[in-house]
Amino acid sequence: MPERQSNPFSHIVALGVFAALAIAPAAGFSAPKTSLVLAIGGEPETGFDPLLGWGAYGHPLFQSTLLRRDADLAIQPDLATEWHLSEDRLTWTVTIRDDARFSDGTPLTARDVAFTFEQGKTSAGGLDLSVLESASVIDDRTVVFRLKKPWITFVENFLTLGILPAASYGPDYGRHPIGSGPYRFVSWREGEQLIVERNPEYYGKQPAFERLTFLFTGEAAGLAAAQAGAVDMVSVPAPLAGNPPEKFRAVPVPTVDNRGLSLPFLPPQDELSPAGGKLGNAVTSDKAIRQAINIGLDREAIVEVALHGHGAPAWGPADGLPWQGRDDSLSFDLAGAKRLLDEAGWVEGKDGIRVKDGIRAAFPIHYPASDSTRQMLAETTAELLRPLGIEATPKGGSWSSIEKVMHAEPVVFGFGSHSPYQLFALYDGALAGVEYLNPTYYANPRVDALFAEAQAAPSLEQSYPLWSAAAAEYGVRGNAAWAWLVNLDHVYFVGECLDLGRTQVEPHGHGWPITASLAEWTWTCP
Repeated sequence: MPERQSNPFSHIVALGVFAALAIAPAAGFSAPKTSLVLAIGGEPETGFDPLLGWGAYGHPLFQSTLLRRDADLAIQPDLATEWHLSEDRLTWTVTIRDDARFSDGTPLTARDVAFTFEQGKTSAGGLDLSVLESASVIDDRTVVFRLKKPWITFVENFLTLGILPAASYGPDYGRHPIGSGPYRFVSWREGEQLIVERNPEYYGKQPAFERLTFLFTGEAAGLAAAQAGAVDMVSVPAPLAGNPPEKFRAVPVPTVDNRGLSLPFLPPQDELSPAGGKLGNAVTSDKAIRQAINIGLDREAIVEVALHGHGAPAWGPADGLPWQGRDDSLSFDLAGAKRLLDEAGWVEGKDGIRVKDGIRAAFPIHYPASDSTRQMLAETTAELLRPLGIEATPKGGSWSSIEKVMHAEPVVFGFGSHSPYQLFALYDGALAGVEYLNPTYYANPRVDALFAEAQAAPSLEQSYPLWSAAAAEYGVRGNAAWAWLVNLDHVYFVGECLDLGRTQVEPHGHGWPITASLAEWTWTCP
């Protein structure tokens, strides 16, 4: 889901905010601090409502979840003290702790948990709880979730869905959230900043910092804030990550936040997508083109040129995770890629661009114009495709313009999740054309069958080999349905006195994933 676009005058607004904040300097402060100023990501367009996507790619901050992941991504209890799946894989029974309260002082009970999940079934956001039959309250501490069919990734909702207060939830909740998480809402000036403070009702370890201010700035303004000493941490894109300001250090955090080139799978269709856009592409629907792109792109060069070394080559959407493909990578082989195209009948024309049956091997590469990293990836990829005889033209635009063409022309997309459900969302045939799910319209009954078998597994861990097996079909050695390019490092300039503790391998950047380790942050200077 796209985040709110930066205000075109945000650098002017930000300078005023920085000037005010500079009255109490951030990074160079000489006494133990009780507050932090952070510029670590975009502003959520729909606010801080978990039912509308808040927290899906990171800790929801204001809210608690039933379960959580530690720094090693192992599942740990949060609100839940026990959770059990029935033998038929249709019923989850969850027991919650008895000392949780919302930030307004009201107790959090099983009624709030059931309410949250029931509301999620009909939410207009990115949440998919369609497999949930019912969430029932047994007593104040016990909730029973009944599923329509076995669906092992349902447990992932326990890790990401922040629990809402049934008594006070309403249409304006996202702009005035009440939760049981480590921080409570103070104020939000849209387009400028969010202020939160420690939640005295929080049942867990109290964070070290009493108050946090999140600034919503563009990339250049965020860096200017760090240079002025007006923030304690700022996220920076790869092109700006080489020279941290004085009294800051660069902290690169490994991620599964990937960027990939979608390759529309269908040939051109007469029908339109549900959104009214064109379907299919005469070039990328040829398997030889897709395979040649995958082995003919020098991903190491892409990392160095587009990311300035702050990342790693990507061969799939789950590199390094237990459900990645078993043999998901190939070696860069420009000669082999050319040979594939020759054998498939793609012949070089006088201008060096290949042609087959009167069709030129040419297409645009779309990217959101506000994203400098995706722009660099599109431009670098286009340059590297030229020696293959493929003409790719980078084209920046708004997400609304990209939505109209994303089922017919390649786009630089970003994904990355701690859940194997991400694979289902990208490759299951039934999801083709549903919002941003399966944008290439990939369809393969073998993949769909393996996904169904994985969802029926007795445990999440036992499902992993089945998700992995599907990569033999959709991955670089199979249909090559995408050209995955890179896994980003999330780079932060962090004040010299701020210790972040152990960080997770981070997911996609929406939702400020660095805050997952907030409880471990400390101020190390006297």
